[in-house]
Amino acid sequence: MKIKQCKRCLYTSSHPLGLTFDKNGICSGCRIHEEKNTLNWNERWDKLIKIVKKYKSQSNSNYDCIVPVTGANDSYYILHLVKNKLKLNPLLVTYNKYFNTPLGIRNLANLRIKFDCDILIQNVNPKSVKKITRETFRRFGNIYWHCLAGQSVFPVQVAVSHKIPLIIWGAHQGLEQVGMFSHTHEVEMTRRYRKDHDLMGFEADDLISIFNNLSEEDIWQYRYPNDFELNEVGVRGIYLGNYVRWDPKAQHEEMIKKFNFKTSSFNRTFDCYDFVDCYNYMDIHDLLKLYKHGYSKVADHATREIRFGRLTREKGIALVNNYQFKKTNFENLFANWLGIPEEALEFMKNQFRNKLYWNEYELGAWKFKNTQYKKKNSGKIKLEGEENFICTDSLSLDKDQKYITIGKGYP
Repeated sequence: MKIKQCKRCLYTSSHPLGLTFDKNGICSGCRIHEEKNTLNWNERWDKLIKIVKKYKSQSNSNYDCIVPVTGANDSYYILHLVKNKLKLNPLLVTYNKYFNTPLGIRNLANLRIKFDCDILIQNVNPKSVKKITRETFRRFGNIYWHCLAGQSVFPVQVAVSHKIPLIIWGAHQGLEQVGMFSHTHEVEMTRRYRKDHDLMGFEADDLISIFNNLSEEDIWQYRYPNDFELNEVGVRGIYLGNYVRWDPKAQHEEMIKKFNFKTSSFNRTFDCYDFVDCYNYMDIHDLLKLYKHGYSKVADHATREIRFGRLTREKGIALVNNYQFKKTNFENLFANWLGIPEEALEFMKNQFRNKLYWNEYELGAWKFKNTQYKKKNSGKIKLEGEENFICTDSLSLDKDQKYITIGKGYP
């Protein structure tokens, strides 16, 4: 298969979300990103105000909306817009991924305090979570399925059970990365997108098999409500990125100043703001992404910064080459949590090396053969300071490195 690469950013035709190229060799993600500089964002904000106005509780007897949050990502900025700008009273919901860092627990506690909001936390039986993770890792090389499933379904379940129709999300991944939609399409949350992309085509019931020990009691909490339940409440999920010029770097830095959001450096990327709540996402999960898709999260971050004009393409390539093969730091935590030897973990990881990108030239020895980021002199480009991200803390906050099963927060 011939892989085509965008002439502007670092994405290729093998991107798992799918993208297209125009006659000039520019990908759909870059073209849709151009809308950020052409749309009238004041008009789009006014449109958002009209949308949410009808969901505001007139009697103050219920919450106005649901906002899914974590101790990382865009949670602070989303809540800042919802609470301080739109003047809504949100119910916060979060799914316990069990890979929690002390920094993430601290950020989540600080979020609740600074914005003075009620929160519901879903804690699925950790034994079931481990069984599901063993199965998704074995079957399709993903250790994060339960996180994605829980984070995308718990808010919808709460919307139904508490009769709160409006769910407010941040940016739509398919739009931001590959231009799957235009901002003007105003795409909303769907069961179909969740299954096809977030869950890699597997609903919870699809995991039960004669080849594993999963049962009904393990998977029922990951089921999406049925159409009757959704329609009875009128549940809809809107994305703020359709109405606000979304810029994660600028937004995070505003939240650092205003609300004391804490950040951390990572070994495998230059972005200090993404997924500071999880030991695995930028670690073993990111390495598996490189094994399966031939690129890792640093390419996503570099592509975003190239599109915003903060990085040149050449410097983006140099950053990818500098970070994508850096070692992981926390695989031992995952192996211990899952209850398998590290040798078994290494064996399982290698089962998912895509032969399109990897060559096993001798037993147990692999060579990366994806040449899309190999450019002359890229190793000579000075990287120090080019990233310009603010690192305030570490994932562990100087505590012992271990998963926090249930975090109580920090003063």
